[in-house]
Amino acid sequence: MSGATTTEKTQHRVPTAEQAAVAQSIIKSELRYRRLFETAQDGILILDAGTGAISDVNPYLIHMLGYSREEFLQKKLWEVGAFQDIAASKHSFLMLQNKEYVRYENLPLKTKNGRLIQVEFVSNVYPVGDEKVIQCNIRDISDRKRAEAALLTKDEDHLLKIQRNLEHMTALVEIDRAINFSFDLNLSLTTLLTHVIIQLGADAADVLLLNPKSLSLEYIAGRGFNTRSIEQACQPLGEGYAGRAAKERTLVHIPDLSKAQDGFLRRILLAGENFVSYYGVPLIAKGQVVGVLEVFDRTRQARDAEWLEFLGALAAQAAIAIDNVSLFENLQRSNAELFQAYNATIEGWSRALELRDNETEGHTRRVAELTVKLARLFGLSDAELVQVRWGVLLHDIGKMGIPDEILLKHEALSEAEWVVMKKHTIYAYEMLSPICYLRPALDIPCAHHEKWDGSGYPFGLKGEQIPLVARIFAVVDVWDALRSDRRYRSSWSVKKVRTHLRSLAGTHFDPRIVKICLDSDVLVN
Repeated sequence: MSGATTTEKTQHRVPTAEQAAVAQSIIKSELRYRRLFETAQDGILILDAGTGAISDVNPYLIHMLGYSREEFLQKKLWEVGAFQDIAASKHSFLMLQNKEYVRYENLPLKTKNGRLIQVEFVSNVYPVGDEKVIQCNIRDISDRKRAEAALLTKDEDHLLKIQRNLEHMTALVEIDRAINFSFDLNLSLTTLLTHVIIQLGADAADVLLLNPKSLSLEYIAGRGFNTRSIEQACQPLGEGYAGRAAKERTLVHIPDLSKAQDGFLRRILLAGENFVSYYGVPLIAKGQVVGVLEVFDRTRQARDAEWLEFLGALAAQAAIAIDNVSLFENLQRSNAELFQAYNATIEGWSRALELRDNETEGHTRRVAELTVKLARLFGLSDAELVQVRWGVLLHDIGKMGIPDEILLKHEALSEAEWVVMKKHTIYAYEMLSPICYLRPALDIPCAHHEKWDGSGYPFGLKGEQIPLVARIFAVVDVWDALRSDRRYRSSWSVKKVRTHLRSLAGTHFDPRIVKICLDSDVLVN
């Protein structure tokens, strides 16, 4: 028995090869874990899952937070200095008692020397035999957060730049709209100067327009000035800041006006404005200098390349505004001169016709004035009244095609001669219709002999088939003819002429037009 017992005891004391292999594997695993634990580049804490006491801490966390190993061991997480102010440390432990994983993406910790760092905190529950432990991995993300903040700042700067560019584009569109939809130069430049002050952050700005006759720069618009003295600005080309900018076609920047030499402009016109710096930009349109945009600051401002670029864009818009208005004014001037030439030519033809026809002097001028006055009562526009006047002046131009022996005959015309005479309305159409600007005036020369009852010529038009202006002129023509002395009779009285016109209403004349003409105060003499 004793021998058997001894053998059994010996067998219990000596592990089998399999047991030895398992033990060796466990030792290696523990060594591997310990090596990973000791060399990890994240801080690691091991806590007892039951009590929350720290059982182990790796060197990296000690280095990260600056606390000694003894200051960690056998303390609860929230009892360690770095975690004392962090409510999440106790909260995470309570959460881990109910679940196996807790994570904080951005947790602030304070090192022993008081430096604040940002960490990522991850806790897991692991079974170890019959017990459970909590492993807390703590990663310093301070550098990453700083990089993100720097990137965010850069993005914000980029967004601000985009927003600023958008504001600049919007301003240019508004200025462009003001220029294109209005030929009021003062309005266009006031809109532009408002954006100069707002978008460029300037205190005041003005535009000086170049007078090509005096070769001087004269104030035309300004914003932001305390007084109106600047409105008297008139600088010869080449003199002063603005004059130099215009003559040299270059930007003039005066960073310190107190030390500059533009005496007249600075001492007199800008007295009391307290400007400290100045920019003058030449306004150039189609290669020609048309003025200068001036920008003033009352405080020192740092201006970058982007600011200067936008200043140049605004100056280009100002030059366009000035050029557009100049073109428009030149066009208006040309049109006025052309209109005067047309009018003078037509009046010349009218006088020549009176002389040839032995017409009563001034008849055509008088009936033109009366017809225009009466036509205005019927709601005709100013443009239409111009054509009415021309039509009256040329109402007998077709008689240029009638032979003298018929036109100047003192005796009554024969039937054959009347056929020729009546052709003067057709001749008028043939003479005037090829002239584009006189086509709207054809109604009177062609239809003033038509009658309300259809018995007139050349086409026998009836009632409202006859153009309105021809119906009005027919009444005025007879009125003036009967009120004037002729070689074969004396002028009629106003009463007699009025009675005669009423008698022809409904046959020769439009009755409505006769009534309006006689009821107005136009036909009174």
